[in-house]
Amino acid sequence: MIYLDYAATSLKKPESVKNAVRRATAGLSANPGRGGHRYALRAAEAVYEARERIARYFGVASAAQVVFTKNATEALNLAIKGIARPGDEIVISPLEHNSVYRPARALAGERLRVAQIDLARPEEMAERFWEAVTPRTKLVVLTQQSNVNGYIMPVEAIALALRERGVPFVIDASQSAGVEPIDVERLGAAAVCTAGHKSLYGPQGTGLLLAGADTRFETVMEGGSGSESERDEMPEELPERLEYGTLNVPGIVGLSAGITFVDDFGEEIRKNEYLMAAEMAEGLASLGYRVLADFPPERRSGVVSFLEEGVPSELTAEKFERQGVALRAGLHCAPLAHRFLGTFETGTARASVGAFTSFREVRRFLKVAERVKG
Repeated sequence: MIYLDYAATSLKKPESVKNAVRRATAGLSANPGRGGHRYALRAAEAVYEARERIARYFGVASAAQVVFTKNATEALNLAIKGIARPGDEIVISPLEHNSVYRPARALAGERLRVAQIDLARPEEMAERFWEAVTPRTKLVVLTQQSNVNGYIMPVEAIALALRERGVPFVIDASQSAGVEPIDVERLGAAAVCTAGHKSLYGPQGTGLLLAGADTRFETVMEGGSGSESERDEMPEELPERLEYGTLNVPGIVGLSAGITFVDDFGEEIRKNEYLMAAEMAEGLASLGYRVLADFPPERRSGVVSFLEEGVPSELTAEKFERQGVALRAGLHCAPLAHRFLGTFETGTARASVGAFTSFREVRRFLKVAERVKG
């Protein structure tokens, strides 16, 4: 089976990640922060080392600003609901996943605004967000890379415009972390949220909220924090303020190993992913598929969405699966993006590559695409 669903999760993991999880499960299963004995202290030390490693990779000023979550959805809910209040005006992009759209809509209701952007004009993107922000806007949330068509947003320019307006913003880096560069402090983001199991090659059940140095969060959930247990409320300081209950130590240690992997090989991974995706997009278009790539090449990533005209995307993916290719089809949990792209009724078939995809597999995929089209 040719696996082309890395945008959902990285099926293959580096050996270093698997080994780290095994070691943590065998020797670090005590509860960090919940005991003074050697086993709890070893687990706490491993978690702290992971925080430091992750802070360095993402340009976070302090390891305390690295908050571990169970996925990107939890991180985004903690960030959005921890900064904005019910009824606040929130601005989002039209490419957002439901993990942004639903919590933002739940808070803002009719005061949710969608920036009117043109993917073919990335140089105007910052201006479009500037226009969408009003004096009432309390928060902007935007994806760095679309999970539907792979479009890479010019987040640096948008971040600069939002900083000039003094509006806090949260970046969803679920698709981009590990491939596109992210420096939390340089961007000036209130928070950057991401999944651990995609292009960071960590285990499932891991995610990150990377907090800006000056961001204060209200709590969304409360519980045991391992410190300041005498308080009626959660601690004021991060990460304890947003980390409730027992941490996933094997997952955290595995995620740290995955980040070390992408730190070592990230430039090569990025180059190969984009070359493979470009080859897929060109090959699919030449075979008569409709490819959602009508934007500048420098905005394209390792994700390629496509359609057979008149054929439901789920049926297209099923035909590929019968030929030994694993794709994703449908709305990809992003109906807002599909409405914006004009594919809400059909969804799309999506091929996405990763560090363990080969050019040979891409060419085999295109051979299958030719047979499916025929």
